Amino acid sequence: MDLSRLSDRFTVKALAEADADAVCALCAGNPLFYQYHPPFVTRESILADMAALPPGKSYEDKFYFGFFSPERLVAVMDLVLRYPDRETAFIGFFMVDIQDQGRGTGTEIIGGCAARLRELGFRRLRLGVDRGNPQSFAFWTKSGFAPAGENDHLIYMDRRL
Repeated sequence: MDLSRLSDRFTVKALAEADADAVCALCAGNPLFYQYHPPFVTRESILADMAALPPGKSYEDKFYFGFFSPERLVAVMDLVLRYPDRETAFIGFFMVDIQDQGRGTGTEIIGGCAARLRELGFRRLRLGVDRGNPQSFAFWTKSGFAPAGENDHLIYMDRRL
């Protein structure tokens, strides 16, 4: 997948081990998220997330990438294509730098990703929101996602593309 086409405003590039400290700093600026999704972020947890795969998936379908303004990392996304089915892209993680929240940045990024995934033939975006996290639930609802199931820890949300 051509990551550069996911945003008209930001430079999008794959993140690697060398970027783990920048990702960790961005995530550490969002302590509310970790109240609902402990433990608090570490460099090691970022590296583990970069490598994590859902059952039955390979690295050819996993993309862990960042959205950059000219000066800095603005947002991070973990995306798995064709999961849990061929027409679905699963957002495993998405976080916007605290200084860019409340300005439409996250909504813009999700809209751009949704448009590109639709062009690629995907019909649905799916993600899990930590149960009880009102900030995350409100953001994803505003971004066009609706509850689609749940378990003890997560509310699954879908957006038709």
